[in-house]
Amino acid sequence: MNAQTARLSRELLNRFLLSLAANSPHTVAAYTRDLGKFAEFCALEGEAVQEIDSFLIRSWLAHLHWAGAAPRSIARALSALRGFCEYQCRYGMALANPTEGLHAPKVGRRLPSLLEVDQATRLMQHEPANALEIRDLAMWELTYSCGLRVSELVGLNPEALDLPAGEIRVLGKGRKERVLPVGVPAIAAVRRWLAERVRFAKPESVALFLNQRGGRLTTRQVQLRLKAWAQRLGMDSNLHPHMLRHSFASHLLESSGDLRAVQELLGHSNIRTTQIYTHLDFQHLAKVYDQAHPRARKRS
Repeated sequence: MNAQTARLSRELLNRFLLSLAANSPHTVAAYTRDLGKFAEFCALEGEAVQEIDSFLIRSWLAHLHWAGAAPRSIARALSALRGFCEYQCRYGMALANPTEGLHAPKVGRRLPSLLEVDQATRLMQHEPANALEIRDLAMWELTYSCGLRVSELVGLNPEALDLPAGEIRVLGKGRKERVLPVGVPAIAAVRRWLAERVRFAKPESVALFLNQRGGRLTTRQVQLRLKAWAQRLGMDSNLHPHMLRHSFASHLLESSGDLRAVQELLGHSNIRTTQIYTHLDFQHLAKVYDQAHPRARKRS
């Protein structure tokens, strides 16, 4: 093997994928798919267990492009292959990474979808019909009030709450803890759920939000419940929990203009991640301008 090549084999792929166990299941699944497709491409090229070099990788990226893959998908596929080659370099199976110097197509930055303030208000004003809907409303209120990730929401235990103080302790990415204020409507909704929670709780139940069997809700269950809730109200059927987090950040920034505070509340380690909400704020201002300014209305 020369200095600019790595090797591809099913054994190597499996060992690399096992090394990703600490990553999110979504990342592992995406890398598995992308590297599996690369292996199929190499088999077509007669390179299944041979040396792979930068020329072969460029051919694969071109193949993805001509097959209609989106720039974001090509970038992720290259990232998966780069990680695989770095793994071989780390353990002495290759002297250099053949993906060095290769660049994926530029990916346009997508602005997150969010709710208007009146839409968020409408979502929370639906009166629950049963105990599970009381739980659901508490989840939506808490997510929107605190800007929680869905993983943070389902990971909550009752002891994380300090309702008299109006605070909640949240364990975020990298196991970093942050203390967040909780709004009055969210506090009321959570108190109402806690009164119902005893009906579902078992001795081993430790989660704040429980399913009907007394276990911790999964992120997928929360996503499906919110989608069904929105459909009942005649709202966007694609509503998902992260939209509530995006709405929290955008509405807060729109009212306060304090980007640093929004960064702290969201738990972003880098303010550049938070800056996307300044683009949303400008987008809102531009919409107001287009609707209200007399000269703007004359534009085609």
